[in-house]
Amino acid sequence: MTTQDTPLAELLSSRIKDVPDYPKPGVLFKDIAPLLADAEAFGALTRALADRAAALGATKVVGLEARGFVLAAPAAVAAGLGFVPIRKQGKLPGEVFARSYDLEYGSATLEVQCDAFAPGERVLVVDDVLATGGTLGASLDLVREAGAELAGVVVLMELGFLPGRERLTPHLAGAPLEALVTV
Repeated sequence: MTTQDTPLAELLSSRIKDVPDYPKPGVLFKDIAPLLADAEAFGALTRALADRAAALGATKVVGLEARGFVLAAPAAVAAGLGFVPIRKQGKLPGEVFARSYDLEYGSATLEVQCDAFAPGERVLVVDDVLATGGTLGASLDLVREAGAELAGVVVLMELGFLPGRERLTPHLAGAPLEALVTV
């Protein structure tokens, strides 16, 4: 599901800045810093994420390192829920579940603390961008491994020209995937 033709999507899109040739030539980077700096747009985004958490019956909100933290944490507070970070390898203390995934060139590993969720908790996973789906797929697997149930996934923006949505289908196991903006 996407909400591309809504006033919210128009507001958010208007605050996302295109940066050509960053981080390398030929890449058009979508910079969300102007959106975060705009209280109206950031507030509307936070409320939308909190509303989705409530509608999906989430008991916790998960954010993915690093920009997912910036979106998920205020949404969790606005929804009256706890926040759980999924971090890059080696950044969390204590026992962790870890999941490796492939990148364009190489691989990476994400972790979540083993005691982050009570058994059966319902989790909304939030991130800034859905591109190829590798990071989100690994994160969804970690949520389940840690004993939580996936309530849904919401991303600020989906790069519709990449196969991320298709790659995530087996990881979703029927949970909804929503993009507030599709580019």
